[in-house]
Amino acid sequence: MKVVMAITGLIMVGFLLMHMYGNLKVFLGADAFNHYAHWLKGDILYPLVPSGWFIWIFRLVMLASIVAHIWSAAVLTGRAHAARSTKYVTTKRLSQTYAARTMRWGGVILLVGLIFHLLQFTTQTVQTGFTAGAEPYEMTVGAFGNWWLVLLYAVWVGIVCSHVRHGVWSALTTLGANTSPAARSFLNGLAWVIAVVLFVGFMIMPLAVLFGWVN
Repeated sequence: MKVVMAITGLIMVGFLLMHMYGNLKVFLGADAFNHYAHWLKGDILYPLVPSGWFIWIFRLVMLASIVAHIWSAAVLTGRAHAARSTKYVTTKRLSQTYAARTMRWGGVILLVGLIFHLLQFTTQTVQTGFTAGAEPYEMTVGAFGNWWLVLLYAVWVGIVCSHVRHGVWSALTTLGANTSPAARSFLNGLAWVIAVVLFVGFMIMPLAVLFGWVN
């Protein structure tokens, strides 16, 4: 179960890095951003697969990863609770980081935020500053022109990055990379770098829209 959680977690971290890079294309202008968004849904891997198939294959892989990640987390949590014959009078928390202690609740918050994000930008069910049928660039600028949405997004991205910081270290440790004190320090540093890069990379775009640098 730990290996399943580690592998699916790293798949999602890879997706986040790719998604962050794609978001930064907004600085190239509406045409470049819209072209990239439509390319994702059209010609990737064509003619190896028919046009438009890649996005659905990708979505199925991501959905399977999310389900497997949540399932393994639930199984491991159940096993941990079942292993306790009595409740502890005291709990040792000083050796754990805040991210480690809040991974389960953080995961729930991430899932709720992800569902909102999909309803907003994928299905356009929730329209925040744009109308149905709007182009990707128009949706992005319209949505992040709202200060309250940028604030909520910042909180959510912060929770994502906290989850990622602990998750990357934990996943690589599970997969056998934590073999020495030096390796432990490297993994911890790598986890921090990825988390910081993701936070900065994801927040540059909405802040640029909010302050009028992208319009």
